[in-house]
Amino acid sequence: MDNPSTRPASQEQRIGIAADHGGFELKQYLAGMLRTPNHLLVDFGDDILSPDDDYPDFVVPLARSVALGEIDRGIAICGSGVGVCVAANKVKGVRACVLHDMFAARQGVEDDDVNVMCLGGRVIGQALAWELVQVFLAARFSAAERHCRRAAKVAALEGLPFNESR
Repeated sequence: MDNPSTRPASQEQRIGIAADHGGFELKQYLAGMLRTPNHLLVDFGDDILSPDDDYPDFVVPLARSVALGEIDRGIAICGSGVGVCVAANKVKGVRACVLHDMFAARQGVEDDDVNVMCLGGRVIGQALAWELVQVFLAARFSAAERHCRRAAKVAALEGLPFNESR
């Protein structure tokens, strides 16, 4: 699979999205916004609003797809963003972060190579969420020496090599 960090911004991005009941409404909105010629969207569910669903059932398949390079970036949503972040980060190769501000949405990718953004559907509104998604998807890992060094140390915690040619 090619690397989304080095792919030209004009090329189609493969985006995955997942949410439980706490993020269902925001997921539906963002999925509608992401259905464009510039994005190939994979919806990992939930497909219906079900107050009894569990975020790991949707977020873990999303995270695995990111880790395998099947999709470039992931968007995971629950009520606060915290639960989906915890679950996504259990998958080797995933660097997930709760993002609720523009600086973190950009910097998380540029400095820390974040590949899954986590949002709180009960924390932020649709307009801010859409702006954050756009910033997150447009950002690219800087590959600065200090960022590669730090990313390699984090990858080593999982027993993974870090590809510095990103």
